[in-house]
Amino acid sequence: MAVQISKYMAPELVTFLDVETREEVLQAMVNVLDASGKLHDRKSFHTAIMEREKIVSTGVGMGIAIPHAKLSSYEDFFIAIGILKRGVDWKSLDNAPVRSIFMIGGPENEQTKYLQILSAITVAVKDEETRKKLLTLNSKEAIINLFVL
Repeated sequence: MAVQISKYMAPELVTFLDVETREEVLQAMVNVLDASGKLHDRKSFHTAIMEREKIVSTGVGMGIAIPHAKLSSYEDFFIAIGILKRGVDWKSLDNAPVRSIFMIGGPENEQTKYLQILSAITVAVKDEETRKKLLTLNSKEAIINLFVL
């Protein structure tokens, strides 16, 4: 059964960014999560995101990145969405600049649910129409509605 990823999204977790680098994107998105009350400890979440990025780029191709961190202090998952005005270099698998970011946070002991969320995002963004719409919508609610099945 496919997981309904829109239930982990919220309008306050969608942000439109005009920044130059991957690090600025990650910092801005962590700030959005922190401001929304999703993070227990902004610094440890940011560190976990950056450490994960060092292992291998979370730029999955097609202009999409899916940075993520799983920490023991979280009970459930959340997904922040960042839409960039201009693409940034993410050292993606296909070397394409990234314009859409899905930042996932959640509990470290829920690997199966995490993989289901990751898979559902990947399936959704593989659709070219969805990827194009994501970059043209300027309503946070409309963006989330793209992921309601």
